Amino acid sequence: IASIMNRVRDLKNKYRNEDNTTDELNYTKISADTTDNSGTLNHIMMTTNNPEDWLCFLLRLEKKGLPQNDVSLLNRLIGRYSQAVTALPAEKHSRDESYARILVRFAELKALQDPEDARDQFHLARLNCKRFAFVHVAFAQFELSQGNVKKCKQLLQKAVECSAVPAEMLAIALQNFNAQKKHLLSDEEK
Repeated sequence: IASIMNRVRDLKNKYRNEDNTTDELNYTKISADTTDNSGTLNHIMMTTNNPEDWLCFLLRLEKKGLPQNDVSLLNRLIGRYSQAVTALPAEKHSRDESYARILVRFAELKALQDPEDARDQFHLARLNCKRFAFVHVAFAQFELSQGNVKKCKQLLQKAVECSAVPAEMLAIALQNFNAQKKHLLSDEEK
């Protein structure tokens, strides 16, 4: 556990340093960019600082384009998700579904840039929010997309063992895995 916590602390410091450098380099650009929503972000951080508000803010930001096709948007989203993860303590929010969704989406975005960083983020999400089935399924889907079929199956089985909810989601994901489908959950099943 101590090793994991040290790794988490290192990751937090890394992202905090990357954010500071990026913010310093882009200060002029950000100040002139009216689509940045800095006022909203500052309001969230200074007042409520809860996962629901962060998630709404981040999802609105994602609607501005497709991060898979827009590197600038992807970098901005990763920076904002990193800020959210840093601002929301896991000890306080680990049972909050919005917090879990933030962690999973952050890992999914990181997967577009660096699969190893994404894997670390998925581990963090699973460690902090293991009661949510979608966290386990998202991590398993990531491993399946990386060609790690055995790891995918292990993650799904461990999710069942730790009684993640809803159990139906895990059953469907396992069924789709056993049927050798590329996606553990279809859009309708999600």
